[in-house]
Amino acid sequence: MIHAQQLSKSFGQVQAVRNVSLEAPDGQITALLGANGAGKTTSLRMIYGLIRPESGQVRIDGQNPHENRELVLNRLGALPDARGLYKNLTARENIEYFGRLHGMDEETLQQRTDLLIEQLGMQKFANRRTDGFSQGQRVKVALARALVHDPQNIILDEPTNGLDVLATRGVREFLRQEKARGKCVLFSSHVMQEVSAICDRILVIHNGVVCAEGSEQELLAATGQATLEDAFVSLITDDEQTTSEVSA
Repeated sequence: MIHAQQLSKSFGQVQAVRNVSLEAPDGQITALLGANGAGKTTSLRMIYGLIRPESGQVRIDGQNPHENRELVLNRLGALPDARGLYKNLTARENIEYFGRLHGMDEETLQQRTDLLIEQLGMQKFANRRTDGFSQGQRVKVALARALVHDPQNIILDEPTNGLDVLATRGVREFLRQEKARGKCVLFSSHVMQEVSAICDRILVIHNGVVCAEGSEQELLAATGQATLEDAFVSLITDDEQTTSEVSA
């Protein structure tokens, strides 16, 4: 389970995130839905420990990622917005390298690597160097690399950004499988169709603030809209109006 409470972070004069709280339970897929620049990536970076929040706290299965770094890393797999593959290594070698960093024994590492290559449909390029890979191939390798140690908690920043239809469907199906295994999945997106297709719970973030949360049906009921896209627009418009009234 991932729990964040009252997270805030500024960069110079820009407050990227303001008092963001969320809970992502095991056995569910939770989404941070927002436009580009809404604060999704900054929120996720604070949650998986890449940057420290100015205020607030994070717990991954009850542990603070800054105080118990090694323990949390064994319980967490994160796919950041920058995929960062080692181009001179093959897809398989990229995955295996990260498994060894996690201290996996060779037998378990090979079994897990083979399984991820099969599940993500990477058989045709698993033994090719990643230099020159397509966007979809890079994402699959980065995802397998992040999850090779079979973590309980999975954090993904825009996991299908730039992917074609088939690659997107493959990633979605993989996430459904992880959910069925009881994993906690938290990801950010600005793609309504993607969120609607796989998420149990949605947090709408706008201008660094969570302005609504609930299931898709709860958000539709609260806004009186027929589609998630219309509900999203309604929610962030209402948030803009509220902010303007407070400022006035």
